[in-house]
Amino acid sequence: MTHSYRCVDVFGSGPLTGNPVAVVHDADDLTDDQMAAFARWTNLSETTFLLRPTHAGADYRLRIFTPGEELPFAGHPTLGSAHAWLEAGGAPATPGVLVQECGAGLVRVHAGERLALEAPPLLRSGPVSEEDLARIARALGIDTDEIVDAEWIDNGPGWVGVLLADAAAVSALRPDWSAFDGLDIGVAGLHRPGLHEPALHEPWGDVLLEVRAFCPGLGITEDPVTGSLQAGLAQWLTSTGRLPTSYVAAQGAALQRRGRVHVDVVDGQVRVGGETCTTIEGRVDLRA
Repeated sequence: MTHSYRCVDVFGSGPLTGNPVAVVHDADDLTDDQMAAFARWTNLSETTFLLRPTHAGADYRLRIFTPGEELPFAGHPTLGSAHAWLEAGGAPATPGVLVQECGAGLVRVHAGERLALEAPPLLRSGPVSEEDLARIARALGIDTDEIVDAEWIDNGPGWVGVLLADAAAVSALRPDWSAFDGLDIGVAGLHRPGLHEPALHEPWGDVLLEVRAFCPGLGITEDPVTGSLQAGLAQWLTSTGRLPTSYVAAQGAALQRRGRVHVDVVDGQVRVGGETCTTIEGRVDLRA
């Protein structure tokens, strides 16, 4: 019952600045309860388990657990697990492109300058009702008129995307955790004043967007750096012209991280990439 184990830092801009994911290799013999128990024990945003694929087109299968539940898809666990699979000797059937089988279906990961996943289709999209907008504002501790726009961008974790006036407004948020009532809220703001000015695409240094992710319903109050949310935000905000087709987003400052997420739209497909680095490697004993 011992398994190879890696802890991979994802989306960092230097040592220990991203979001760690725990990755257990060759986990086909583990039960659902053992996986969930280990995810609770690590208490990381996500813990993943690499298994043999069941789909002919996949290189490997991945199961993803938060401390509270299993997810069909998540971004930084996808990149971190792809990194761990490659580092352990995995070789994709198509050179340079890994195919991951997960609860959301098949997800392609490109291995170039940095690993980058293709954003899966949204499970829920569209405008947010006035009632839900009021709930979101209460949870974020702001007035509804401070919300520039909001959209459902659910790709598995259930995200609703919220756009604020600028990055400073995002950084200033002090959520009311008792008011979330099951909401998973991702908040974004541009690193420049005058959101509605025509020149809004000019970056602030190398970073255009500031992002925060609040998901207490998943057992995580604030997530350090969040690939699934960044994918949903990119699908929404690039399609509406609020963001260019290539940019860098920052996340994690409130948690003393320096996450950097690289977003590119290639032939209409959003790709979300970032740096990956193994910080811990060894074996883990998961006997009941």
